[in-house]
Amino acid sequence: MGTVLISNKSIQWGQLSSLLDGPVRVRLSPDAKQSIRKSHKTLRSLLDKDQQIYGVNTGFGQLSTVSITPDDRRKLQLNLVRSHACGVGKPLDLGVTRMTMILKLMTWAKGYSGIRLELAQLLVDMLNHDILPIIPRKGSVGASGDLAPLAHMACALIGEGDVHFQDRIMPAMLALKEANLTPVVLEAKEGLSLINGTQVSTSLAIRALAESKKLIKTADISGALSTEASLSTRIVFSPKIHQLKKHAGQSRSAANVFKMLKGSEIVLSHDDCGRIQDPYCVRCIPHVHGASRDVYNGVEKIINAEVNSVSDNPLVFPNGDVMNSGHFHAEPVAQALDNLSIAMSEIGAIAERRINYFMKGIGDRIPMFGAINPGLESGFMLAQVTAAALASENKTLAHPASVDSISTSAGQEDFVSMAPWAGRKCLRILDNVRTILAIEIIVAGNVNHRFHKKLVSGNGLIPVMNLLRRHQIFSMEDRPLSNDFATVYQLIQSGKIIDRVNQRIKLF
Repeated sequence: MGTVLISNKSIQWGQLSSLLDGPVRVRLSPDAKQSIRKSHKTLRSLLDKDQQIYGVNTGFGQLSTVSITPDDRRKLQLNLVRSHACGVGKPLDLGVTRMTMILKLMTWAKGYSGIRLELAQLLVDMLNHDILPIIPRKGSVGASGDLAPLAHMACALIGEGDVHFQDRIMPAMLALKEANLTPVVLEAKEGLSLINGTQVSTSLAIRALAESKKLIKTADISGALSTEASLSTRIVFSPKIHQLKKHAGQSRSAANVFKMLKGSEIVLSHDDCGRIQDPYCVRCIPHVHGASRDVYNGVEKIINAEVNSVSDNPLVFPNGDVMNSGHFHAEPVAQALDNLSIAMSEIGAIAERRINYFMKGIGDRIPMFGAINPGLESGFMLAQVTAAALASENKTLAHPASVDSISTSAGQEDFVSMAPWAGRKCLRILDNVRTILAIEIIVAGNVNHRFHKKLVSGNGLIPVMNLLRRHQIFSMEDRPLSNDFATVYQLIQSGKIIDRVNQRIKLF
């Protein structure tokens, strides 16, 4: 179990990625604690002077003109949290919940939120005990903060709602008691600070980046395997060709495929086949995969910026200024996720076309559908149909969420980002792409096994073939393929396929 230090320093999303996989230890740095204390002291001094501060001694949204008396300030924050806990649907996965909690701490650590150190420390303690609020995944439009999901997180801190603790779902109050923690009584601005922010949207984006990173490399592997199995040429992936195009992702993808195919007896076996050009789905692997890589890199920059941003409102400045803005609006995250969805849908779409390339047979060496006895056997006919269904589904899911908006809060919040939906559907796309790549690996691997068995694969593909063999993915006759899909899906998800290839060659 690693330790994450929350400080004022900027970090990259990858430094937080362990939160997606399991519990971590968290602590606040001395400078973070000092920033939180100073901000709270500033807020207290302003309230002592009866300065009007939105959401602290006023109502919210269209009710911001209503003044709140000092006696009702705690009640205001409590009511805010309770009334906003309106999420629906299945809970967010535990990794996304952990990430949401840590990102909230990172915003507070910047010292512009006015909350007490005690509140931040309780969130730290909950993370260290892995007490994770049950947060319904639907209900945020990604604008005035991820209000509904963050309110469910906030409920756990006041001892309300349910949490996941020690492999059980239980009432938050019981979990806090078992961990010897005391629920917080919310003070001025604390409920508002808990529910304002882009933390849920950004956490979904981090999950999407982590999954996409694996899939981009896996796609080069599956593409190289299809190139080999389909008796396509290696020459088109030569680095000297791709140096003429000034797209970094394209060069890296081409180099990956070129290296993996080095030494392939299967590729060498058709040097004199007379085929002039291979189809785009093979020949243009670097151009399509590379474009997706470059989009990924751009998304990564946006999400890293958001990770290190303050997304609270209002903002309490050290000099006593209290200023309002829309930092809780997740439009940058929404647009980034939409771009990533399009890029990753293309990865799946071209992979499906490579699977389809095998279906009509290739020359006199690969029969239709990759079947030993076409007609008597269907081979991988329906494997391609499944991949086609998923690729088509992705085309619908890739429609941008960020171009939609719907007015909320009686028109006060009249333009919203829809970032949480952009994140959730991006993850659905990635799940489909993972399955499409699994199907491609199964089909191409089996074609190698069935029709090129006496020939050695490329240096980077030998470990892939060995891994598939070890998991009994190869067959010489028709059989149900769903279990094979699930097996290779897990090999992709776990990163084992990438790891095996990296033992032979270093993938970009």
